[in-house]
Amino acid sequence: MDHDDGFRTERLRLRPWRVADAAFQRRLWQERDDRVPARRRITPDGHPTVAELEQRIRTDERTPAPGLFVVEFATSAEAVGYCGLVANSVGVPQEPELAFEFLRASWGQGFATEAARVIVDDAASHGYGHLAATVRAWNAASLHVLDKLGFVDTGEREPDPVHGDSLLLRLRL
Repeated sequence: MDHDDGFRTERLRLRPWRVADAAFQRRLWQERDDRVPARRRITPDGHPTVAELEQRIRTDERTPAPGLFVVEFATSAEAVGYCGLVANSVGVPQEPELAFEFLRASWGQGFATEAARVIVDDAASHGYGHLAATVRAWNAASLHVLDKLGFVDTGEREPDPVHGDSLLLRLRL
């Protein structure tokens, strides 16, 4: 499978988003920790709606390459999360940011590490020298995944007394 179609591991398939994935994406938003900033959670009046998320999926340009992928079980095609590269929000623009999020029911089973390893392994083929990752200091599970992948804490912090400080980590490819 080439990366226009996605990637496979023994347990997982990473595939491009489909408009029909909007309800799944909204479910991820609904499960987010209360400490996540409000702009990244469902608002009290219900935004983003499934229709709004459908529109986001329609207009996604999958940049930086290879983009973000839905992560699903290879055997059942049940979506459990997403993983991929997004534009860097804090550091060097040429360093894409690794992003991943999984449904709570799938936590603790190694899916994030497995999916992220595929993306990290592919990133060098796109000419990236480094990847970045930002994570809240309280998010021990994501920090553990990034540590297993070889990301190192840069010591750079974005203080946020309300939602928890954001940490910047980097990986040399």
